[in-house]
Amino acid sequence: MYKALYRKWRPLTFDDVISQQQITETLKNQIKNDKTAHAYLFTGSRGTGKTTCARILAKAVNCPNMKDGSPCLECDICRDADEGVLTDIIEIDAASNNSVNDIRDLREGAVYSPERCKYKVYIIDEVHMLSISAFNALLKIMEEPPPFVKFILATTEIHKVPATITSRCQRYDFHRIKQKDIAARLLYIASQEDIDLTDDGADMIAKLADGGMRDAVSLLDQCSVTSEKIDAAAVSNTAGIAGRDSVYSILEAFADSDAAAALAVTDQLYNMSKDLTNLCEELIFQLRNIMLIQASPKSAAELIVCTPDEFSRLSALAGKTSLTEIMGRIEALQSCRERMARVLNKRVEFEMSLIKLCGKSANSVQAIDNSEIYDKIKQLEDKIAAIPRGEGAPAAKRRDLREVFTAASPATDSEPAPDTKVDIRTVQESELTPCDKWDEIMEEFRKLNPSVAGSLEGSTAATSGNVMCIFTPNSFFISLFKNKENAITLGRSIYNVLGRKYRIQARCTTSVEETENRAEMLRQKAISSGIETAVE
Repeated sequence: MYKALYRKWRPLTFDDVISQQQITETLKNQIKNDKTAHAYLFTGSRGTGKTTCARILAKAVNCPNMKDGSPCLECDICRDADEGVLTDIIEIDAASNNSVNDIRDLREGAVYSPERCKYKVYIIDEVHMLSISAFNALLKIMEEPPPFVKFILATTEIHKVPATITSRCQRYDFHRIKQKDIAARLLYIASQEDIDLTDDGADMIAKLADGGMRDAVSLLDQCSVTSEKIDAAAVSNTAGIAGRDSVYSILEAFADSDAAAALAVTDQLYNMSKDLTNLCEELIFQLRNIMLIQASPKSAAELIVCTPDEFSRLSALAGKTSLTEIMGRIEALQSCRERMARVLNKRVEFEMSLIKLCGKSANSVQAIDNSEIYDKIKQLEDKIAAIPRGEGAPAAKRRDLREVFTAASPATDSEPAPDTKVDIRTVQESELTPCDKWDEIMEEFRKLNPSVAGSLEGSTAATSGNVMCIFTPNSFFISLFKNKENAITLGRSIYNVLGRKYRIQARCTTSVEETENRAEMLRQKAISSGIETAVE
C-alpha cells in the first residue's frame, strides 16, 4: 500500500530534524545526562517538527540502547513506537478529545506503572483545544505526576494555553524551517524516490511551503504525480499560482485608477463562485509582495513567493505606485476584510472598497506640514505671555481686572478711523482718560436697548486711543454682552454720541467675595420676606 511521502520521510531521530538544532541538541543532552523534565511544551507554526520531536523524545527516554541521546531504532521498543503499537506512549489529539472527562480518564490511567518501558509518556497534540475545565483537571497531575510519567504538549497557538500550564512545563519554540534547508531536504528525498526534481523546482516548493517541512513534502508528492520533471513551472501549475491573471488585473486597475475594470473582473470571478473573502486576501498578499519590491528591491526576490514571470509583473506594478499608496491599499483591504466578516452582503462591501481604491481615496494619510500650525500656536503663546498679571494685587482682585469682554462698535463706510490704535490686551488703567459723555451714551443706549441698559447702572467709562474701558459693579453685564446683538447696540450708542468707533473692554469692579456676600444678603432678605424657605 502506498504511503504518503511526508509520513514515509518523517524524521526518526533528532539528527534527522532540520533547522531546529537549538532544540534537538538541548533534548539530547538532557537524555544523555538523565535530567529530563516531567513536562515539555513545544510551540511553533505547522510543519516545523513539534509532534515529530515529541515522538523521538518519547522513544529516546525509553530506549534501552540509546545512542548519543537518540533512539537506536533497532530495539523492540523503538520499532513498536514507530509502528504506533507501544502502549506506554500515548498520543492524544486534543482537538477531538478536549473534554474534562477525557482528561479524567488520562489521570486515572496515569497512576498505573508502564508495562514495558521506563516511562509512560503522554503526547497531547494541539493542546490549546482543551476546554477550561479540561485544563483545570490537567493542572494537578502535571504539577506532581508519578515519577514514571512524562507529558509532552504541542500547540500552534501558545497564547491560548493558560499560564498555569505553561509555568509547569519546559517550553521550546520551534522556528520556521529555512528555505535552503527545505530545498536541500527535498532534493535528498527526490533522489531516494527517483523523482526528477530540479533545483529551481525545489526552491519554488520551499518558498510555497512558508517554513513548513510537511507542506513542502506534500507538495513534492503532489507534483510527482502531475509531472515527470518537476521544475518551477510544473510546481506553479500544480500549486495553482500560475492562474492569477485576475488578481493582477485588479492590481493594474488600482494603478490605473480604472474602477470599471476592477468591477468587471470581480463580477466575472463572482459568477465563477470565487470566494470574495479569499480574493481580498490574495490582493493583500500580492500588495505585500509589491510593497517589498518597492521597499527592498535588492532582496525582494528572496522575500516573496512567486514565479519569475510574476516577479517581473509585480515589479512593473511597483514602478507605477508609490510606497505610501501601496501601504494605504493594504490597510484599506485589511479593513475591508474585517468588515466582510460582519456584513450580510460581502460583494457590496468589497466593491465599495475597490471603487475607493481605484479613486485613490483610500490611500494612507499624506505627511502634513505642521510648521504653520506650530507658528500659530507660538504666536498665541506670546500673546498670552504679554498679558499683564498685576503681581502686586490679591488673587481675587487680579481676577476682577482681567479682560472679560471685548467688542467693537459697528463698522460703516462713513465712520472715521480711530486716530490712535492701541492694543486692547495691553491697556493699563493709568493710561485711561475718563469719558465725560458716558451719561449721554447711556441715554442713547436706553433708547436702542432698554432691556439691557439696566445692567450698566452705576458704571463708568474711560478711553485710551481706540479703546474704551467700561467699569461696572454688575457682573451680570458680562453674560448679557456675550450676546452679539447687545454688543452691537452698545457700540452704536457710543458712535452716535462720540462720532467714532472704539474697541470696547468691560471690567467688573466687584470682587468675587463681595459678589458672593451680596448674593447671600439678597437670599436672606428673600427668606425673611417669605419668598424662599430656608433649608437646614
